[in-house]
Amino acid sequence: MNRELSSQQVKDIGEQGLLERLQRFCPPEIIGDDAAVLVTAPEQSLVVTTDVLVDGVHFSNLTTSPEDAGWRAAAANLSDLAAMGASPLGITVGLGLPGEVRVSWVERLYQGMTECLQKYNTPIVGGDIVRSPVTTLAITAFGQVHPSQIIRRSAAVVGDAIVVTGVHGASRAGLELLLHPELAQSLNNEEKTALIHAHQRPQPRLDVLPILWKILDSQCPMPISGMDSSDGLADAIIQICRASGVGAVLEHRQIPIPKTFNHWLTPEQALKYALYGGEDFELVLCLPQELASALLQHLGEGAAIVGRITAGSTVLLHDEQKKLPDQVLSLSQGFQHFGQ
Repeated sequence: MNRELSSQQVKDIGEQGLLERLQRFCPPEIIGDDAAVLVTAPEQSLVVTTDVLVDGVHFSNLTTSPEDAGWRAAAANLSDLAAMGASPLGITVGLGLPGEVRVSWVERLYQGMTECLQKYNTPIVGGDIVRSPVTTLAITAFGQVHPSQIIRRSAAVVGDAIVVTGVHGASRAGLELLLHPELAQSLNNEEKTALIHAHQRPQPRLDVLPILWKILDSQCPMPISGMDSSDGLADAIIQICRASGVGAVLEHRQIPIPKTFNHWLTPEQALKYALYGGEDFELVLCLPQELASALLQHLGEGAAIVGRITAGSTVLLHDEQKKLPDQVLSLSQGFQHFGQ
């Protein structure tokens, strides 16, 4: 891209000019009308989710390139579909921009979204662009799922095992390294890069769904509850328990964290990152013990059974080695948009 084009601002080309630039990221046979038409398969339910990202809250030029911001925005929505058991059909993008934003920045944002979406054969099928004092990205994702395979938060029952599909805390650690590079002194380049990549390029766990359907093939109705851990592991388990009217016990030593935490963070910091760091985009699933064990056999390193569903309403963190006192987990310990 030549220097003149890379310095162009959105206000220089206007709404229609920007739309023309961005249409190349969308399939031409779908865009162009007042709304997109998506065909779903017979006997499928439509799943819709919306996620909003705001400059300075969810991404920053200090820690996130335009490509990474686009990737993370797409991944967040695909993760919500995975948490419902749904396969993606497409997304729409609502973009609010100050006129001084460079056109090249917007194109790079869409490039990052496209790089993530292409892995899952998911197109951008429309959207809207408006002037805004703050760069804001609102994505609505559409997916489909057979009614018998919908994963809900409200289906956990006493005795279920709680499975996480991967390590927790890596994204928060990557963010800290980006904000405070001096913290990486005890890490080699490979370790540092892996943690930063976990923050900038999270992977939605759509790959888990075909494994689940294979394991649960003969189960009807499907004995599973779950959601994703985008707001933190503790948040996910508490939300599931609230929706299901149950409690839970988490085993401290069974929570999977990156191996690099052991020689970089204190045990207290590592636990806080894992429980409350957020943006790991793993799935948290509650299902019978034998099915949970079968699922773990097919998942990669980092997947683990971290606890069990109990009667009552308390979500308790337990240390079976009794080195730490039991701790009641709450939503107030994690990030809250309007917290004091």
